[in-house]
Amino acid sequence: MDNIKPVLQHDDIKTTAALAKEIYTEHYSPIIGVAQVEYMLNKFQSEEAILSQIENNTLYYLIYNENIPIGYFAVELNNPDGKIFLSKLYIRKEARGFGLSKQALQLIKQLSKDNNLTHLWLHVNKNNPSINIYKSLGFKITDAVKNHIGNGFYMDDYIMELELI
Repeated sequence: MDNIKPVLQHDDIKTTAALAKEIYTEHYSPIIGVAQVEYMLNKFQSEEAILSQIENNTLYYLIYNENIPIGYFAVELNNPDGKIFLSKLYIRKEARGFGLSKQALQLIKQLSKDNNLTHLWLHVNKNNPSINIYKSLGFKITDAVKNHIGNGFYMDDYIMELELI
């Protein structure tokens, strides 16, 4: 897929962090509030956090449309139970609804196949309208979790899973 490229250079990390700030703020502020969004951006989506994740084997990819970065996703392959974890999948508001999530999913399925992984799983906020997109892609809710992430903030999520075989 020519429009999906791995995040390998510092400029890619910088672009990813900028996209995270834009997309995450727009999408999540109404769901979890501005204070938690800012906390999570600093903790999980800053340039330093992204670099640290990459150094610990998280694979980041930028999604482009006509050489303009419009989204990104990240996966973790080192799952001992045969599953790949979709850590992040974010697309700019104006680029949603054009099948980009499906394209990202195709690449993730190929990564899974190449690494003998049979299931794809993710966390999604219980109030996130993206749940419906994941369901339309074949994901099923398998559990619910509430995790303290620091500073008095919690992630109140569903765990969703997709069988890849």
